[in-house]
Amino acid sequence: MAPLSRRSGPSSFGRALLPLIQRMAASALFARIAPRVLPRLDRLLLARRTGGRVQIARWAVPSLMLTTTGQKSGEPRPTPVACLPERETGAFLVVGSNFGREKHPAWTGNLLTTPEAVVNYKGREIPVTGVLLSAEEKADVWGKLNAMWPYDSYATRAGREPRVFRLVPRRPPGR
Repeated sequence: MAPLSRRSGPSSFGRALLPLIQRMAASALFARIAPRVLPRLDRLLLARRTGGRVQIARWAVPSLMLTTTGQKSGEPRPTPVACLPERETGAFLVVGSNFGREKHPAWTGNLLTTPEAVVNYKGREIPVTGVLLSAEEKADVWGKLNAMWPYDSYATRAGREPRVFRLVPRRPPGR
C-alpha cells in the first residue's frame, strides 16, 4: 500500500490552536458536551455530504470514519474517530477513549467481536482489520498518541485503560 500523503494532519489553523483545543478537550465540560454533538455532526452533516473528505475533528487532529459491524445488530456502525496514521505501513492507531467516559465506546466492542471494518480516510475507503494492541505495544505508542490528544486525562477521568487498536489495511480479494 502506498504511504499516506504528508497532509494527513491538522490544518495550519488547527496546529496553531491545538494547545488550547487539547486543554479544552481534557475538561469535564468537553466530556459532557462533545460526545453528544461532534459524532452526530460528523455522521449526519459532514461525512455523508462530502463522502468522508470533511470531518469536524480533522481541523485539529487526523480523523477517520470507522465503520464496524454492530455486535448485536450485525448492522454497519459508522463512527468518527481521531487517528494516528502510520505512514510506513498505511495502518492507523485509534484509541477507545470515549471522551473520558466510564465505559468503552461501542466501536471497540464491535472490533473485538468482528475485527474486519472499513475506514474512510479523506474520502478513500480502506478495508481494515482491527488489532487490539498488547500492553507492551500500547506502551510503545502511548506517548505519540498523547502528544496528539490528551488521552491520559481521559483515562484518568474514566478510571479505566482505553483500548488501543491498530487498523491494518487488508488487501481486497484477488489481489
